[in-house]
Amino acid sequence: MTSPEPPHERVPATVVTGLLDSGKTTLLNHILTENHGMKIAVIKNDFGDAHIDEAHLLDAEGEIFEMTNGCICCTARGDLLRTLGALLRRREPFERILIEANALADPAPVARAFLMDDEIAAQLRLDAVVTLVDAAHVLQHLDEVPPEGAENEAVKQIAFADRIILNKTDLADDDTIVQVVRRIRALNAGVRIVPAEHARIARHEVLGVSAFDLERVLADDPSFLTETEHRHDTVITSVGIELEGELDEDRLNAWLDALLCTDGVDLFRSKGVLAVAGAPRQYVFQGMHALLDGTFGRDWRGNEVRRNRVVLTGRGLDREALERGFADCLAVAGASPVDHAGLAGLVQTKDRGAGGW
Repeated sequence: MTSPEPPHERVPATVVTGLLDSGKTTLLNHILTENHGMKIAVIKNDFGDAHIDEAHLLDAEGEIFEMTNGCICCTARGDLLRTLGALLRRREPFERILIEANALADPAPVARAFLMDDEIAAQLRLDAVVTLVDAAHVLQHLDEVPPEGAENEAVKQIAFADRIILNKTDLADDDTIVQVVRRIRALNAGVRIVPAEHARIARHEVLGVSAFDLERVLADDPSFLTETEHRHDTVITSVGIELEGELDEDRLNAWLDALLCTDGVDLFRSKGVLAVAGAPRQYVFQGMHALLDGTFGRDWRGNEVRRNRVVLTGRGLDREALERGFADCLAVAGASPVDHAGLAGLVQTKDRGAGGW
């Protein structure tokens, strides 16, 4: 068991970055549910107009603070400073802080927050910026050309990282992994790269690594301490849909089928908690592009309202069409009951590549 930091030392904070579905929340699950004996605070900055990560982030020893009023690196950075200040003033302070940045966040302004605010700098230290990289999909993101004035977030996150978790190596072939490592080294030559499957790595590879080095950062970017504006790719949007009632399994399958066929390439991330007609438990799914994976979650409680929540993030999404299509999945009163013995096939892992399942 790791011993807590001595009380006179500054509290270490770790910033976790990574594109959509790179495994950030999964990594937090592994860390928080281990028998670490530490009091950990988690600050989550989700991207989009709805958030459902409470269904994906397990109950654990620690407290979770969600920031959904904007991007942590620009519009919501003041909220980050206020949240950190409130944590420091608690009667029982935390021993470590984990900050999960949203997928589009530039880590540099987040790191500056630990250096430019006197109260924060006196009591907190930035331990490391840890970036998760999806080995199977990152090459296409590194090759994307952002709109004029915007930045390629994948490039920025890798270049600034103190440690890279090369995740999902089980989904990439050896040649792809070699190419990914080569691209990472071209952007960040000296960074430590830790391979992982399902974001499972030893805790000491993330916490207590003391890897953030201001001198190194300034050597690479002399203007690091100068405030700059971070512009996102505004074509990327997030559509959150909440709908009461139960969903018809066949209609839901047909909608997902059509959605992935039509928008799979531009659908960066999808996740949801569903109430399927006749199923006693919530169905939780998440995916990236045309790849979906789902499982049964907790039971629906006695008088709990059956509410479906879906968040879709991608480029050029049509909100009205998505809302209309999802609403059409509602079960019709009086319809014949469905046998859910094979429900695992509903949002089972499905990969269409560039075409179909």
